[in-house]
Amino acid sequence: MPDFGAELKRRRLSVGMSLTGLAASVHFTKGYLSKVENGKVRVNRDLAKACDQALGAGGELLALVAETTFTGRRSAGGIVGLPDSGRYFVGRDTELEALSALLRGRDDGRVGVVHGMAGAGKTALAVAAARRVADSFPDGCLFFDLRGHTPGAVELSPGEALHRLLRLLDVPADQLPADDDGLANLVRDQLRGRRMILVLDNVRSAEQIRGIVDGETPSRILVTSRGRLPALDDAWHFPVGVLPAADAVRLLRSVAGDRAPEDETVATEIVRHCGQLPLAVRIVAARFVAGGWTAARLRDRLADETTRLGALEDGERSVATAFAVSYEALPGDQRRLLGLLALHPAAAAETGTVEALAGLEAGEVDRLVDRLHDAHLVVRDERGYVELHDLMRTFAARHALPQVAPGERDVAVRRLVEHLVAMTVAADELAEPYRFRPATGLPAPSGVPFSDAEGALTWLGAQWPALADIVGTAARHELYDRCWQLAFVLRAFFFREKLFEPWIRTHECALAAARAAGDPSATGMILNNLGMAHLEAGRPDDAVRLHQQAQEQFALARDDRGTIDALSSLAWARLYRGEAEPALADLATVLTVYRRTGRTRNVVIALRGIALASAALDRFPEALAAAAEAAALAQLPVDRAMSANCEAWVHFRAGHSADAERCYHRAAEVADDAGSEYERARALTGLGNTAAARGDRATASRWWAEAAEYRVTLNPAVLGEAEYRNRPAFAE
Repeated sequence: MPDFGAELKRRRLSVGMSLTGLAASVHFTKGYLSKVENGKVRVNRDLAKACDQALGAGGELLALVAETTFTGRRSAGGIVGLPDSGRYFVGRDTELEALSALLRGRDDGRVGVVHGMAGAGKTALAVAAARRVADSFPDGCLFFDLRGHTPGAVELSPGEALHRLLRLLDVPADQLPADDDGLANLVRDQLRGRRMILVLDNVRSAEQIRGIVDGETPSRILVTSRGRLPALDDAWHFPVGVLPAADAVRLLRSVAGDRAPEDETVATEIVRHCGQLPLAVRIVAARFVAGGWTAARLRDRLADETTRLGALEDGERSVATAFAVSYEALPGDQRRLLGLLALHPAAAAETGTVEALAGLEAGEVDRLVDRLHDAHLVVRDERGYVELHDLMRTFAARHALPQVAPGERDVAVRRLVEHLVAMTVAADELAEPYRFRPATGLPAPSGVPFSDAEGALTWLGAQWPALADIVGTAARHELYDRCWQLAFVLRAFFFREKLFEPWIRTHECALAAARAAGDPSATGMILNNLGMAHLEAGRPDDAVRLHQQAQEQFALARDDRGTIDALSSLAWARLYRGEAEPALADLATVLTVYRRTGRTRNVVIALRGIALASAALDRFPEALAAAAEAAALAQLPVDRAMSANCEAWVHFRAGHSADAERCYHRAAEVADDAGSEYERARALTGLGNTAAARGDRATASRWWAEAAEYRVTLNPAVLGEAEYRNRPAFAE
């Protein structure tokens, strides 16, 4: 039987076709075809088929390849070398459909990068998508693990990757070029005429696969990586996040089988503590299969940050080890920043806060964050936040932060605390411009993300949980002044939103800090704020005790301002304890001082107290005069809403139904403008009370139902409208 190369040359010459013409017809290079004809390389089936068709050989050239050249070997065409995506591939229906569509898409989208953090299930998704579309790629589906992030393994070099691909494409070893450029040229040549899928898994860098992805081919190349690989300019990118909670529970149950937790709530808590990361969920499921753990005990291990990572390993797989591979590949400056991010009490930190933590210029921080973002160790979003996944944050605290010198950590904490104190003061100045704030000595922050009261309140609404935790951070690092200053400034927001638990928690911490600092004036301010919290929560006896202690501290400090404020707060506590007469006397005293010192907002507050105390004593003319003056002097929208509600309540108590209704309507409108759900719910409750008092139960029920939609708690111990609404005659 004739040699393929010699027969190819004979047939080409017999039809008068040049080597250049044949190269153009079969899409292989002239040089490569010359080597084929002279027996210097072994031909693969795809080339033989193309030459057979170009020369009209009727299958005779192809038969020579099938019978001689590759006897005993299977060509790459048609091979499906994809691993099993696993019987436990759960969820991802939307992602799988989208990724499959991209693989079937237009020819200029031949390279795709599936990227995500370690353990997110990138490989399983890529393999599942490749399997789904395999029928559209008749020349086969091949899978290569480049070992870019495999613990303990050496990643494949670019040359090794090219070499392995060419061997699977049936290029004999003795015909492979010795240099990387030659291998890359041959790969591009081999892929030109093929329609196949290559899954290049576990890729560390674009350079590792550059020789494979740069050619023109109808094939699809699907890359998986922990990095975003932005240097692959022509590739489309497909990010993979964690599983939705419901799918994470399904994965837990599918792997654990009948050993999975029966209680759905417990199962949900477990996957939440796993960060809904597929790798972590699988490891936990394997623990259930192995036995020896109750669901509640394992849940508790996962809930504790000190034992969480230890629970997420099974001897062969480990979340911490998977993260460590990514971490250890970082240069020192990126490792340092990742460790410092663990000092922030929330998963997400604003870019300005990250700059404060790092103590670096904005441009340098941007560069470092971008690199960590590209490595999927943090997420940088368009809002200006840098976020760590819960498990990554735990890893950073356990492994990255200890690598930062203790002295440097302390300095970073001080920068963080002082930055957030300054930011909170700036927000409070916009939201509460007439409120007293003790001097912090800190410069005003630059580049704040708010410019008016509404923006400041929005910022405080998003940041208060982290700010409340920072109070504790400041105390632990003995930054006592910053601890009580931050708590004090947060009080106005907590009062506005009726957030009693964080209000009390932060102030108890701040009280210990103020006492440790030996500052009686600061101690008095925090005691006074604590008393307000207990009063608003409906505990007037505790409030009276705390305000009296505040008076003692202000006296020690010879702080006249603090003394009069504590007397004002004590009067309110006595009012709600049912001691209207002494409360009225004390409020008259503080009103005189506030008028003399020009503290208009405090004048308004004292007038409202006088109105309520006078109404409680049935002294309605005095009550109405005080309420009307308070409404006229109120400077802030929320104060206007509170004053309108106060005036409405006095009219209601005096039996002036029409005036009460008018004032409550005005209060509801002003509260809406001020963004105060509490004062609006109070006004709507008052409208319901007014309707109920005149016997219109249907209208009353409508107003009460609307008030209930705001889901705020109106405490009958401190709010007349709530006390009246809760009377047995109106119980539903």
